[in-house]
Amino acid sequence: MYDLSGKVAIVTGAGAELGIGRAVANRLALEGADVVVSDIVENPFPDLSPGWNGLEAVLSEIEKHGQKGLSLLTDVTDAGSVQQMVDQTLAIFGRIDILVNNAGSSPGRDRVPIIDLEETVWDQIQEINTKGTFLCCRAVAKVMIDQGQRGKIINMSSVSGKVGYDRFGAYCASKFAIIGLTQVLAHELGEYKINVNAICPGHVETNRMNHMASVLVDDNQTEEAFTKEWNEKVLANTPLKQIAKAEDVSKTVAFLASSESDFITGLAISVTGGAFML
Repeated sequence: MYDLSGKVAIVTGAGAELGIGRAVANRLALEGADVVVSDIVENPFPDLSPGWNGLEAVLSEIEKHGQKGLSLLTDVTDAGSVQQMVDQTLAIFGRIDILVNNAGSSPGRDRVPIIDLEETVWDQIQEINTKGTFLCCRAVAKVMIDQGQRGKIINMSSVSGKVGYDRFGAYCASKFAIIGLTQVLAHELGEYKINVNAICPGHVETNRMNHMASVLVDDNQTEEAFTKEWNEKVLANTPLKQIAKAEDVSKTVAFLASSESDFITGLAISVTGGAFML
């Protein structure tokens, strides 16, 4: 366990029922932090979680851990919306110690070969993943510098930010960019004792992954059969022989958010059960 008592965290992309953001928000609250959760909508996957109350449900979980919380609808691609998130956090809590940039694009029309990829779709992926991370980092870093105390910024990249895959062109480009941005910020913010690191999950059992299966499956296979085959391939190539859950990623976030990681910055840490050792 880590002691985050007195800390205030922002977690973006936190509304999904089976999401990394929800798991991260709960873990940070469990460690003693007050947590602001945001997403573009209350429930980003209504078809997969029709009875889920989204951000309000996550807020209730934070409060059950004995911590204060705040839920906000935020468009991370819009600088004004991001600044409003920061301003509202400061108005309620007076400080920001931890930022987890978890908001990300949902797979869809981008999962095609580059030669078939529409320019508008490419732009949308970069807007959400790359620009969104940049805008949140920029706004929160200014606050952390003014506070004059140690801060922690954690960016969610992916193993697709280290290895390229066919039909993942736009997504890979955005996640590679996040690792580069993380390294730049680690250099620029180090003198202010602000640690900036990235996490690179692999295959994680989330709403987003379930949605991706529905996008990638072809006409010759059912979605259930596709998911089963996909999981079997992942297990065969994972030394720990298990499919990751969102909570596995949240454990690494908790470490990076804590004082135990004070001398770690600029890294992109793979959380893959050994499937990717880079």
